[in-house]
Amino acid sequence: MSHAVANTDNWAEVKAACTEFLPEHIIAYIEQNAKTTHSESQLIAILHLVQGHFGYLGKDQMHAVAQLAQIPFAKVTGVATFYHYFRLQPRGKHIINVCLGTACYVKGADKLSTRLMDELGIQFGETTKDKMFSLESTRCLGTCGLAPVIMVDDQVYGPVSPAEASLILEKYLKKGKSQKAAEAAKV
Repeated sequence: MSHAVANTDNWAEVKAACTEFLPEHIIAYIEQNAKTTHSESQLIAILHLVQGHFGYLGKDQMHAVAQLAQIPFAKVTGVATFYHYFRLQPRGKHIINVCLGTACYVKGADKLSTRLMDELGIQFGETTKDKMFSLESTRCLGTCGLAPVIMVDDQVYGPVSPAEASLILEKYLKKGKSQKAAEAAKV
């Protein structure tokens, strides 16, 4: 936390500091669980709520959870880093999943991955600086007959060549620019 609370003897101060980093509904959920037996067993559920709200688990948010739930920060970060589901970095507006399953890999997913990484300037698990794209890998999207495939958000594309991947990226970039222009026109 930017201005971490050194102790929890003053609950009002702790809560006030935490409200800067967590919305009221998450604070209420943590406080509700604190009244139950074995409240620390709700840590995963709390972290899911935080990630659902922010899109990832930031250090400040994890400190606030630790303070409010009275769980050591090391345990909170331990749980957050252990489970693959949790993200510790912000994700892009569009999530690109490249299938690296056997059928896709045999049909060129490695070349497709290289092209996307080169064009976006990121590796798997990273987000572009403009926060437009996050690049992920997956073992199977269940569309082996279309191999190789990528999925952007909830849309599956296949079969996709490296050149077609570039065109797909361009489509999302144009869409983003037109949305920004429409928002600017409203102002």
